[in-house]
Amino acid sequence: MIRRKIGLAMAAAVLGAGLLPALVHAQAQEYPARPIRLVIPFPPGGGTDFVSRTVGTKLGEMTGWTIVLENRPGAGGNIAIESVAKAAPDGYTIVMGQSDNMMLGPFLYPNVGYDSVKSFEAIVRVSAAPLVVVSASGSKITDPVSLAAAGKSARGITWGTAGNGTVGHLFGEQIKAAMGINLVQVPYKGASPAMTDLIGGAVDVAILSVGSVLPHIRSGKAQPVAVTSAARSAVVPDAKTFAEAGYKDVDVMIWLGLFAPAGTPAPIVARLNEAVNRVLAQPDIQQKIVGQGVSVGGGSAADFAAFVKADYARWGVVARRSGVKVE
Repeated sequence: MIRRKIGLAMAAAVLGAGLLPALVHAQAQEYPARPIRLVIPFPPGGGTDFVSRTVGTKLGEMTGWTIVLENRPGAGGNIAIESVAKAAPDGYTIVMGQSDNMMLGPFLYPNVGYDSVKSFEAIVRVSAAPLVVVSASGSKITDPVSLAAAGKSARGITWGTAGNGTVGHLFGEQIKAAMGINLVQVPYKGASPAMTDLIGGAVDVAILSVGSVLPHIRSGKAQPVAVTSAARSAVVPDAKTFAEAGYKDVDVMIWLGLFAPAGTPAPIVARLNEAVNRVLAQPDIQQKIVGQGVSVGGGSAADFAAFVKADYARWGVVARRSGVKVE
């Protein structure tokens, strides 16, 4: 009797294992059967919110899916990221992660409840853009060479960022070490107050996203000093790269990408990837995103996952060397 029960149990297990792929496939075919929640880790009005809403709205229009856009700011984006890491892995909760939180959060904040690689399934990279170092109009800091000269003076320079623990903060630490300059970070609660103080003369330079500085460059209130990408930016072509000044290893981009909780079935990830790639290929979407000084992403989920893993390792080295911690 016992052997018979064991045999029946084993048969059921084998049958269940055989049916599991078919079940997952069926779920993917039916997906989505209810609204998809796209969590945005920052308040309305910023660059991440703009791209998220542009892509999320178009995704709903093109597919007929109901996309619920939810802003959930706090702790540098970590609150939103952690909430999605702990959500059910069914494809109905996704998040627009970015370099600041996905790459730096676990290294800089104590007790972060997620692993940027292991806690998520990468869906697709949505956009990327360099950071831009800017100075106020009329400043003598106009390129990487004059930046280094000012930083090596007895006074040094003040460096405004969008906040502690941002990519701009860590990049400043990286350049400080590479150039051997006296650089004092002045953290702000976002890009807008940093630009206000830069234009008002309270700080010498600021390092922010291209979308944040572009209106001020175009108005003549600020001037570009350098871009952090390996090649010059099409929207700020006068800004030299750090590589042009001899700092060959400087290549930093702010990127945005969609993630689902770890364990989300591969067919669902593939369906989301395919749908978002179609959105990103639309001329009106490309025009809106590129107009913000941002390049449009796309590509396979596997390629994005490999990129995230490599970028996470790279920023881990920078974060540990800097010794920066955010309370």
